[in-house]
Amino acid sequence: MKSLDEQLGTVLDAAVAPAPVRVAISEAQGMLCAEEVVAEHSLPGFDQAAVDGFAVRSVDVQEVPATLPVVGEIAAGSRQPLRLQPGQAVRVATGAALPTLADAVVPLDHTEEGAAGTAHAARITVTAAVPSKAWVRRTGEDVQTGDVAVRSGAVIGAAQVGLLAAVGRAKVLVHPRPRVSVVSVGDELVDVDRNPATGQVYDVNSYALAAAARDAGADVHRVGIVEPDSARLREIVEGRLLLAEIVVIAGAAGGATGDEVSAALSDLGPLQVGRVAMHPGSVQGFGRLGPDSVPTFLLPGNPISALVAFEVLVRPLIRLALGKRNPHRRIITAKLLASVTSTAGRRGFLRGQLLRDPASDEYLVQPLGIAGAHLLSSLAEANCLILVDADVTEVATGAEVAVSFLAQRG
Repeated sequence: MKSLDEQLGTVLDAAVAPAPVRVAISEAQGMLCAEEVVAEHSLPGFDQAAVDGFAVRSVDVQEVPATLPVVGEIAAGSRQPLRLQPGQAVRVATGAALPTLADAVVPLDHTEEGAAGTAHAARITVTAAVPSKAWVRRTGEDVQTGDVAVRSGAVIGAAQVGLLAAVGRAKVLVHPRPRVSVVSVGDELVDVDRNPATGQVYDVNSYALAAAARDAGADVHRVGIVEPDSARLREIVEGRLLLAEIVVIAGAAGGATGDEVSAALSDLGPLQVGRVAMHPGSVQGFGRLGPDSVPTFLLPGNPISALVAFEVLVRPLIRLALGKRNPHRRIITAKLLASVTSTAGRRGFLRGQLLRDPASDEYLVQPLGIAGAHLLSSLAEANCLILVDADVTEVATGAEVAVSFLAQRG
């Protein structure tokens, strides 16, 4: 039996990140930036009003009340230059460029006219002194020319998209999502839009594993059901090897179907099938197939086993391909609310529900589905996996265990 660390090492050694691509910033959300985006212009690009009010020289309004003539108006987006003379004010809108010599903005409610609702008066009386730079967004205050606006390796979220737009970048270099193809094999499978006959079951794996790959950040193609007929299966997989960075075949490990799959794919590249010291999901296969040595996984047909094997082995490979420095989930320590048992000689990945004790603020974990390793409903309720070392067969209630977070729900 192969150790899990050895299997994971073999898998991660196969990681090849797709070459970075330049995409429109509207398409970059969720991807990792693959360049240092250097601002070619300051942000803001000019001194601008932070509020609706009056642009002034601050020295003219240090002694209040101060009455000033209003000699013009500047709207947001106006390109008409104005020059302020000593002892004057100019009406400005939020975002408008300040006139030359103005170094502050008096908000409307700091004037008698503005407070009374007559902001377009020919003269204003300022009732509160304002210091230099008050209510002004200064040139380069946010980003200066030459600053790095978005760093390489940063996840591009809404704020990063906004910042890219603000510095005038229409496109950005990103690590693209790796393409993952998901195939289900099995004579007993039917798609969810058909009624299964006696002895048949719905194809759960292609849907569940495609969702898991999408959650990991991949661009997913769900092939669906393929009968384990040698010629047809080989044709499908060979085609996907030309279009994907990772191929996942569920129902392809163990039993007669597993033997058929291994035989059908044997000439596409080295493929190792056997037991890995983990549970569930110990029976599995991995190889690098096709002319591009594409990482290819053979996973069990049991949906729980397939999903756990995917979480432990396939997901980290996807995260590495995305450019992530740490491809693994966050692990914390929690206290067991019920005892658990684990298979001797295999590292256990048991379903659990992570809670927080409001009194002590410590993490607690409730084991789920212990009575039935096949129960998919318990995995749907789980928000973590309880990690049990291979040399441990039983953990008592109240003991501390390592817990790996799963994707957050809601």
